[in-house]
Amino acid sequence: MSLSSEVKRALTDICTDTVFDEPMSRHTSFKIGGPADALAEPSETEEIGKIISVCKRYGIDYFIMGNGTNLLVSDAGFRGVVIKLQKHMAAMQIDGDKMTAGAGVLLSQIANAALRASLTGFERLGGIPGTLGGAVYMNAGAYGSEMRDVVVSSAFVDGAGNTGVITGGAHQFGYRKSIYAGSDKVVVSAVLQLAPGDAEEIKRTMAEYTKRRCDKQPLNLPSCGSTFKRPEGHFAGALIEAAGLKGYRIGGAQVSEKHAGFIVNAGGATAADVMRLVEHIKNEVYRTSGVTLECEMKTLGM
Repeated sequence: MSLSSEVKRALTDICTDTVFDEPMSRHTSFKIGGPADALAEPSETEEIGKIISVCKRYGIDYFIMGNGTNLLVSDAGFRGVVIKLQKHMAAMQIDGDKMTAGAGVLLSQIANAALRASLTGFERLGGIPGTLGGAVYMNAGAYGSEMRDVVVSSAFVDGAGNTGVITGGAHQFGYRKSIYAGSDKVVVSAVLQLAPGDAEEIKRTMAEYTKRRCDKQPLNLPSCGSTFKRPEGHFAGALIEAAGLKGYRIGGAQVSEKHAGFIVNAGGATAADVMRLVEHIKNEVYRTSGVTLECEMKTLGM
């Protein structure tokens, strides 16, 4: 059921950058997904709260997304409003060794800004293909570094339109989770604690980790990054490869031949293909190793 004209008017009155029946394949790194009833790209915190208020008033589901790099959307799309925090919420400001950035800033942009300011501490995180808001939400990490290592505080707006700030340990950061997970709080910005460093050394370190990613990850094909969380005491990719699934394909979805921890869109993949492949992988890994894999990617409309 599509949105009523009344709801459409209410959304566009709040956020002029709103489109309807928008294919989500245009907004995810997987290049998969049917249409959302509406996709809004707010330019300020107040707009986020107002959009959520409209959704609640009319009983409409809503979903907060960043760059869509860890997201699989149903082939049928999403019956609700997607609030995309990227294009208009990407301001950055550096004050000494601290950086304040909007939820829509890409982690690569933060790393490059830190390099220009000769600030160290973000080199390993800069290659994660996502936005700051999503990274704080899930405590994103790579090569031994996590967001909790650099996040001093984060600002949010909740489902009632209230704003607030979370600091330090109150984030309750854990492996791929934070206090935001499962709550109605939406990250709108964060303050990062970095440290003075040598620009050339920072540049070399960034280049080293970029090369590692290019050498080991299937960056040439659409994917959502690492499909599964790291099981305690194991590596998901190694378990999948040991189960003989490297290169295994269902429809257009394939276990990467370069890194078995990635499912790639090898051409024309549907969300149904991906989910069938996920279930097959989980079953085979459990059968061969006794380890239960848990998905890291988020799903929408399923």
